[in-house]
Amino acid sequence: MLRVERLNASYGPVQILHDINLSVAAGEIVALVGANAAGKSTLMFSLAGLRTSCSGHISIGDERIETLPAYERVSRGLVLVPERRRLFPFMTVRENLDLGAYCALARQHRKDTIAQIYALIPLLAERQMQIAGSLSGGEQQMLAIGRGLMALPKVLLLDEPTEGLAPNYVGLVFGLIEKLREQKHTILIVEQNVYHVLQIADRGYVLENGRFVLQGRGAELLENKQLKVAYLGL
Repeated sequence: MLRVERLNASYGPVQILHDINLSVAAGEIVALVGANAAGKSTLMFSLAGLRTSCSGHISIGDERIETLPAYERVSRGLVLVPERRRLFPFMTVRENLDLGAYCALARQHRKDTIAQIYALIPLLAERQMQIAGSLSGGEQQMLAIGRGLMALPKVLLLDEPTEGLAPNYVGLVFGLIEKLREQKHTILIVEQNVYHVLQIADRGYVLENGRFVLQGRGAELLENKQLKVAYLGL
């Protein structure tokens, strides 16, 4: 579904990503883990079209999209739920969700999609007239994921979805991601909670200094001695 080949990205003269190759199959959850400043968010921004200083090939299905602007990538099905949620805080929950259905196809199916999201995340139905900025951090993250789903993604990019959340909401967010797996959503997730994300991921990549140093099935990576020492403190 998503294929990335020889992706490089820079900030000015400083190269951050070096010849990144990755793939995410339809219905698969793939985790991207690594230390702070390893290049994880730069990779997500590059895929979403929010980094202009990059090169390489990015494909959704059989279509190359690396030359498309960000909004066109969304219309092709590549949707980013950004780090720190980036909601419209003075708009209601429902208004934030409606803004997720920006593309023409998503607008056509907005009524059905929002009903599905309310069934998936009942909290959003209960709070639909509440101002988004008044929600707790965990509730805002649920809303951010719901807004992403409103765009009818073929591939959903989740950037640090549990960052800064209380422990009970961390569990709820991972539970939601597992529900999305049951619905056959295709997900690439960046996450600092290495243990939990590799438990639910089909496959994972470990990024260090802008390069992949490990990759494999999630369960296999959890047993990798190098990863245990570097990221699990074992």
